Amino acid sequence: MIDINTTINTCYETTNSLRVVANYSHIIPVVLSLILGTFVFIKAKFNLFSKVFLAFIIVFSLWLIGDAIIWTSNNYHLIYAIWSSLVYIEVVFYILGFYFATVFVKKSDISISWKIVLFVLTLPALFITITQQSVTGFNYPVCEAFNNNFLDQYKLIIEGIILIIILIYILIPFFKRLPWNQKKDDLMVLGSTFLFLSVFGITEYLASITGYYEMNLYSLFLLPIFLVAIIYSVFELDIFNFHILGTHYLVVGLIVLMGGQLFFVTSTANRLLTILTIILLVGLSIILFRNLKRESDQRVHIEKLNIQLESLLKQRESLVHLVTHKIKGSFTRSKYIFAGLLDGTFGETNPAIQKVAKMGLESEDAGIHTVDLVLDVANMQKGVVKYEMKVIDFKEIIFKTFAEKKIQAEERGLQMESKIHDSKDDIYSVLGDVFWLREAINNLIDNAIKYTKEGKITINLEDGNGKIKFSIKDTGIGITDEDKKSLFTEGGRGKDSVKINVDSTGYGLYSVKLIIEAHKGKVWAESEGPGKGSAFYVELDAVV
Repeated sequence: MIDINTTINTCYETTNSLRVVANYSHIIPVVLSLILGTFVFIKAKFNLFSKVFLAFIIVFSLWLIGDAIIWTSNNYHLIYAIWSSLVYIEVVFYILGFYFATVFVKKSDISISWKIVLFVLTLPALFITITQQSVTGFNYPVCEAFNNNFLDQYKLIIEGIILIIILIYILIPFFKRLPWNQKKDDLMVLGSTFLFLSVFGITEYLASITGYYEMNLYSLFLLPIFLVAIIYSVFELDIFNFHILGTHYLVVGLIVLMGGQLFFVTSTANRLLTILTIILLVGLSIILFRNLKRESDQRVHIEKLNIQLESLLKQRESLVHLVTHKIKGSFTRSKYIFAGLLDGTFGETNPAIQKVAKMGLESEDAGIHTVDLVLDVANMQKGVVKYEMKVIDFKEIIFKTFAEKKIQAEERGLQMESKIHDSKDDIYSVLGDVFWLREAINNLIDNAIKYTKEGKITINLEDGNGKIKFSIKDTGIGITDEDKKSLFTEGGRGKDSVKINVDSTGYGLYSVKLIIEAHKGKVWAESEGPGKGSAFYVELDAVV
């Protein structure tokens, strides 16, 4: 008669040396996976992708827990019961893996009919499992069950089809003209999913036909690759549309890994030190999480303000275009009336009416120019202005604009002087758009004429140190230190500028700034103070 106390437990004897490894390779991934899945599910506000991801994590965690029990339990009946359900669970998490990959690729849910197909694919494995046919026997000497051959073959077919489909998902972007960043995202997420599922399936198959189940145990150490890829997707690719969680997850993961050391240490002193380290880490984590919470709240507040600002900018943009187009239409109609009075369209007019019509026509032209200026600035801000960049002689642009504006200046009793050497050998080549650079120079010269009551305006052009610098100096009203702060800003103008120039809008110098910066140059102003004139400078890169 055999004494039960001396009976050898083969489940213990055959797995005793591997139980520490089994615990470490199963329990820690389960904890980290469930934490990640739960965080994602909550923080992503229960969206579709987070639901699929959590379902995949839960089912896979169930498989890990069941497999861990098989490796570490001494109870034959418990091992037999759990062994009989693992194949079905494996089929389910492979199908969920396919669902996960499909939702990632489509960026939307699959149809009801496809969901029914996926569910039907699990039914054969479910039926065989609940009818207790998934395991046909148990080998007590080695503590292993005999799987149902049909169920094993069915599982391999399902896994093979799913892996082929995921591989197709990976390859499709390379046949499309997609940006590399998008291809990289697909390759990272789908590639890691394919790698994990294929390695897992292959080792499962080899373990079942060779009886060397340790192979499957060690393959689980590839699980971190999959987790790292998912973490990257969550926190870097932002596929779940939230932030900050990365630090939380890393800290929690570190605590779990520290707790995993308890499986290895054997002495009481080492256990106490590990527990103390975990306690300190938890305390520091609480402090860190509180700081992150404040940072997260501030970021959410800033994002809300940005959304409100964007909305206001769009409203302002619509208002600007509506008003300017309406005003421009009115100016244009009035312009034709004044022009008609001058050219005799409405019959002969006396000199007094001719004089008033000419003044009206000039005023309408100025109004239309102002409207165009506001529209140009709005388009520059949106980035819709296209600059036709080519190598040009900056001097020619300045000379043509100078000649046009000289007549206007002399009518106001001002002197216009150019210190630029007018020689064919002197070429000031820059890379720029002729139209817009001319517009900028025109605004600067026009600005000098309007704010100079008497004296002269001098322009110059210098070449040196790889730069070409244009300057325009006047003997006008000058600029106060306070007014310097608002120069070159949208709507920015001097405190008393309207008293001198009633048409001042503050958009002229701002448009100059936008144009010059689009040409990778810079513009600035200098003045010694009120009544001492001012100087404006434009600096562009020279083209050799």
